[in-house]
Amino acid sequence: MVTTMTELLCCPVCLDSGFSGSTQAAENPLVFGQGSWRCLHGHQFDQARQGYINVLPAQHKRSKDPGDSKAMVQARRRFLEQGFYQPLADAIERLLQCVAEQGGVLDAGCGEGYYLRQLAAKRPGLQLLGNDISKWAVRAAAPWHKTATYLVASNARVPLTSGSLDAIICAFGFAVDNEFLRLLKPTGYLLKVDPASGHLNELRQVLYNNPREAEAESTNSRPGWQLIESERLCFSVELPSKDSIQDLVAMTPHQHKAGREGLERLSALTSMTVTVDILLNLYQPHSIHSINEGTGL
Repeated sequence: MVTTMTELLCCPVCLDSGFSGSTQAAENPLVFGQGSWRCLHGHQFDQARQGYINVLPAQHKRSKDPGDSKAMVQARRRFLEQGFYQPLADAIERLLQCVAEQGGVLDAGCGEGYYLRQLAAKRPGLQLLGNDISKWAVRAAAPWHKTATYLVASNARVPLTSGSLDAIICAFGFAVDNEFLRLLKPTGYLLKVDPASGHLNELRQVLYNNPREAEAESTNSRPGWQLIESERLCFSVELPSKDSIQDLVAMTPHQHKAGREGLERLSALTSMTVTVDILLNLYQPHSIHSINEGTGL
């Protein structure tokens, strides 16, 4: 019998006791009943009518409404559903061919679920789960993709049992290496997706007086991981309208980083071409490679 993602849920409050150092972490399962999820100690978490589960305790929030706003989520959905980033979705699916059918895959920082939906369309046998700290993102994702499990949860505290996942996708998000290593099976994979130096360069040229190149992540500075494969994906996107340009900037940090003059310059444009420049790095836990090297496998 295939294990579903909800069977791997554990109580974030009990789990948190181990992170605080006060007691040993307890991966107490959450059991569904009467519209909510409970652990054996009585900690309770609601399942929303949209189908997602909010397992983000108040003490893990840095603000009342953390993560992307409702407006940012709506802009991202409108933009991505036009297929502008389809080559990236295809590359993610291609690099995850290493994951066997029925494997468990988490999109850590899933946003409104675009990449998971694209993956599900090509790999319907995978067991898919997404988490995001933004309730607006998860609320948007869950009704569109009912075969996946969606959680409101931080990447720093994903309430799933240790060693339960075959792969984690972290696209344009914050990787929490210790937590990801805990969640993955020893033979699991981390697919990290980050902007390369030329990403959205044309947009930055308009928004900033002295634009800098995007800061690309180093592939050689991830302690605990072995780099398996690295791919740089670069393609052009034609934005045909003012609305598509505004949706792109609204779904990025540039909406808040750029000054008023730059945003005004951008709002005057009715079309533009931008470069999408992405690094996709596939890792495995270093321990499995150390064992293989030691045994000559």
